[in-house]
Amino acid sequence: MTDTSLPSAPTSSSPAHPLAGMAIGFIGIVIFGATLPATRIALEGFSPAFITFCRASIAAMVAGATLLVLRKRFPRQHALSLFIAGVLLVYGFPGFSSVAMQTVPASHGGVVLGVLPLMTATFAALFGGERPGLAFWAWSLAGAALVMIFSLSGADIAPGIGDFWLACAALSAACGYVISGKLARTRPGWEVISWSLVVTAPLSLAGTLFTWETGIGEPDSHALMALAYLALGSMFAGFIFWNWGMAIGGIARVGQVQLLQSFVTLGLSALLLGETVTPVMLGFALAVGFVVWCGRKAKVG
Repeated sequence: MTDTSLPSAPTSSSPAHPLAGMAIGFIGIVIFGATLPATRIALEGFSPAFITFCRASIAAMVAGATLLVLRKRFPRQHALSLFIAGVLLVYGFPGFSSVAMQTVPASHGGVVLGVLPLMTATFAALFGGERPGLAFWAWSLAGAALVMIFSLSGADIAPGIGDFWLACAALSAACGYVISGKLARTRPGWEVISWSLVVTAPLSLAGTLFTWETGIGEPDSHALMALAYLALGSMFAGFIFWNWGMAIGGIARVGQVQLLQSFVTLGLSALLLGETVTPVMLGFALAVGFVVWCGRKAKVG
């Protein structure tokens, strides 16, 4: 039987392409960058729990239909890894970030999540099979330090309970990225996120039904569009590019591109929510971009 397929990422036997991987990963970062602002808008009509489960249910239906149409077989040998990645990325990160967005601005969340690339590199070294060199760690620490200095500078950002939930979100995302990145070395990135959504679909549907009565307020068109974006963009399309980028460019190296997500989020927060973007923010964005560019040539074994 002929297997009709979407464009695939190279497998682990293909040569690595760091720059191409970072470029493809950045497309995912732009999609992810609107997640926190969209979550803030969706919270005007839905509860955090309902958003978490409903966005996953919608994405799972789209992913399942795509897999069915393209006649993809379920990779049983990776079932456990797909489920764990699904729990971390489908529920962990969205759930914790939705709770955080109740108490902190989206721009604040974008800055705090700037430590995510360093956490991703750490987990990639611990159980992702990668061995970043000293120069890589130096640039990673420099990027994380810039983001942290910015978060503590005169940007009207004060630590609070929301930061704890954002830290939990970052931890979930970092672990999930490494697991899905490893899987994307053996199959296209879109399949990895699709199967992760499908294997966790029973939990998603059950959670959606359980929170249906209490989780829906009076959503307007903006809240409905934000929920749709979280499902089809943040939960599905973004991971297609992100997993693909990590597969061909390396988990740790491409993970550093996510340092730019903080500033993508800042820009989109200003555009969608009217939050303030200051010259200080722009200056730090340029500095972080320089660090990412320099770190792209650092050795990762």
